[in-house]
Amino acid sequence: MNRYVIALGSNQRHGRFGGPAAILRAAVAELADRGLTVEAVSPVQRCRPLGPSLREYANGAVLVEAALGPPDMLTLLQDVESHFGRKRQGQRWRSRTLDLDIVLWSGGCWTDDRLVVPHAEFRGRDFVLRPAAAIAPRWRDPLTGLTLKHLCARLTRRAPPPR
Repeated sequence: MNRYVIALGSNQRHGRFGGPAAILRAAVAELADRGLTVEAVSPVQRCRPLGPSLREYANGAVLVEAALGPPDMLTLLQDVESHFGRKRQGQRWRSRTLDLDIVLWSGGCWTDDRLVVPHAEFRGRDFVLRPAAAIAPRWRDPLTGLTLKHLCARLTRRAPPPR
């Protein structure tokens, strides 16, 4: 069995599921319905968007276990995104009903033409690190050797006052 830290994000309402925070809860339930074992779910965090999107995001993370390897997990996550109305077209950072990203995998690193694990930009994104650290604080980044708790502390610590 493989374990994954999956980042969740939404900044659009959905007619059936509701607002962004409700969409994240529904997405976690959908992952369980599709056979993933949900081990932990972070609190939802509200965040300002990256890029051109103007709507605030609801972000979170889920720790799951599955017999799937990274390519099959990516396919499953993209199917769930489509189920929630996600369309993969246009601008990179546009508004979306649901975004699911593999952040970490218990097998360490993975790279192919569709996927890079660990997620290439997770170390610099508070909206990914804070929820991930809440559910898997001792999980180590296979590239730096640092725990999620340590990476989060490094990213969010305040700069020392000028002398």
